[in-house]
Amino acid sequence: MGIKGFSRTKAIHVMLVYTGGCNGCDIEIVNSILSPRFDAEQYNVFLTWNPREADVLVVTGPVTHLNRKPLEEIYNAIPNPKLVVAAGSCALMGGVYKNCYGDIQSEEIEGPVENIIPVNAKIPGCAVRPQDVLAGVVSLLPILLDAD
Repeated sequence: MGIKGFSRTKAIHVMLVYTGGCNGCDIEIVNSILSPRFDAEQYNVFLTWNPREADVLVVTGPVTHLNRKPLEEIYNAIPNPKLVVAAGSCALMGGVYKNCYGDIQSEEIEGPVENIIPVNAKIPGCAVRPQDVLAGVVSLLPILLDAD
């Protein structure tokens, strides 16, 4: 096991990226990681804002035209294996923003996250439940820990 694999057995760093929407999922995710009720830090799951430290990228909201390029840049900066969780209805299928203008697809919404970058885990909900977010991150641990 290399140093990266060893460090990943000691702590998992989650990076949260908001790509549009109402921020409801962001609040639930931050609550699930930082709040005393769920206290993911006791299991060595930490929130980071540096893509070079991130083990898991959690994306919320529909990907807007303005946020597509920054999302791709963040994804490319994350070390391999690049693990992505799409959290919430907006990230999975565009949510209420999918058809903002009646029958015409909004030109501001690029689409769900999986249309932009590969997604490894999907968490439905509006807003997502904190325990589902933690379960989604934990479901990726075998992939993360097998990588060296």
